[in-house]
Amino acid sequence: MSNHVHKDYAGAKLGMWLFLFTEVLLFGGMFVLYSAYFHEYPREFHIGGKQLDVVIGTLNTVVLLLSSFSIAAAITYIQQGKKKLALIYTYLTIGAAFIFLVNKTIEWRAKFHHGIWPDSPHLRELSHGENIFFGLYFLMTGLHALHVIIGMVVLSVMVYFLKKDVINQQDFVKLENAGLYWHIVDLIWIFLFPLFYLVL
Repeated sequence: MSNHVHKDYAGAKLGMWLFLFTEVLLFGGMFVLYSAYFHEYPREFHIGGKQLDVVIGTLNTVVLLLSSFSIAAAITYIQQGKKKLALIYTYLTIGAAFIFLVNKTIEWRAKFHHGIWPDSPHLRELSHGENIFFGLYFLMTGLHALHVIIGMVVLSVMVYFLKKDVINQQDFVKLENAGLYWHIVDLIWIFLFPLFYLVL
């Protein structure tokens, strides 16, 4: 009796791309919403953007770019049969995600300290445009942070699979798909950063 297990790699990759397409649609809709309100309140959005911490935003951009490199390196190493290096670079990606979330928490805590959170009394005293700006800021960066957390969980599962040799030199599509997910998380932030932190 044959122990051969059929695996549809093309189907797995196609399914992942379809899922990522829905993510693009989700954030794409919010980018359109942002554009519409920015067109109506350009001055208020500029004032709101000046209240965000560009240093933390820039740091988080660098962290995510490095994490995209590290997960790509992990995939390359497992393709070469270098399991230990694949594990190390997957751990580095998870570590980068953790640093991103710590920075985001610091930034959000500072905003809360200044009385800025969705529907806060201080925010209601600001102009309608600034209120919308911060509403979009918390919605879009919060949803992105949720995706980062999901990415950490997915990558942690990949670490388990690497250790158990479920992912190996001959069978690495799971890690590839996890990498694709992580790249889309990185790509979304590349758009979020200038929209909120570098508003002209």
